[in-house]
Order: sequence, then C-alpha cells, then structure tokens
Amino acid sequence: MPISATGNPERGFTLIEVVVALFIMALAMIAGMRTLGGATRVSEAVSLRLAAQWSAVNALDDLRLTRTWPPLGVQNFPCVQGRFALVCHQYVSVTPNPLFRRVEVSVTESGETLVLARVTTVVPIDPAQVL
Repeated sequence: MPISATGNPERGFTLIEVVVALFIMALAMIAGMRTLGGATRVSEAVSLRLAAQWSAVNALDDLRLTRTWPPLGVQNFPCVQGRFALVCHQYVSVTPNPLFRRVEVSVTESGETLVLARVTTVVPIDPAQVL
C-alpha cells in the first residue's frame, strides 16, 4: 500500500480493480438485458396466441349463431384480430351420428404454417331438436 507524503497509507482502488468491477457490472447488465429481451418476445407470442384463440372461437360462434349446416371439407378465410393478420382454416368432417358434424378451426398467421390455436366442436343439423 503506498504511503502519502504525510506518512498515512493511501486508501482507494487501483485501476485494475476498477476495470474488473466495471467488467463484472457489464456482464450482469448484459445478462439482464438478454432476460428482458426474452420476456418481451414471450409476451408478444402470448398476445398472438390469445388473438388466434379468440379468432377460432369467433369462427365457431359465428357458425352456431347462423345455424347453418356446414358443408364437408376445408374452408380458409381471413380472421383478422386487432393488429394480427390471421387466417382461419375450418375442417368439417362426419361423425358416427349423421345428425352431427365435427368442425375444427385452426388459426395461423397469414403466410405461415405454424398453427397458433385449434378449437373443435360438434354442430347439430337442427339445434332446436338437440335442446
């Protein structure tokens, strides 16, 4: 430890100690920023999947409210939800009971193939008879 002109030992940090401390702080801040960035990406993905779920449920609700007997096969239609450009894919198939049809709606982003949400229901030929 260096001694000052007054005979007292000088107190303080050396340049090496300060650089090492700054390096450790920089590493901690980089780790924190990476974690924050990951949380932001997860939040965006959750918003997108929630909007896709709403779109799928809305498509099935629309089918129920119009009381239409859906034709067999596949139908694709846009189902925009807020700022998300989504596409609904409706698959209609037969069931063991001829009075019902199975309807599955899956939702993807426009131009993508990853399914964000999938909802399935059974639609009766005449809803008044079922109740």
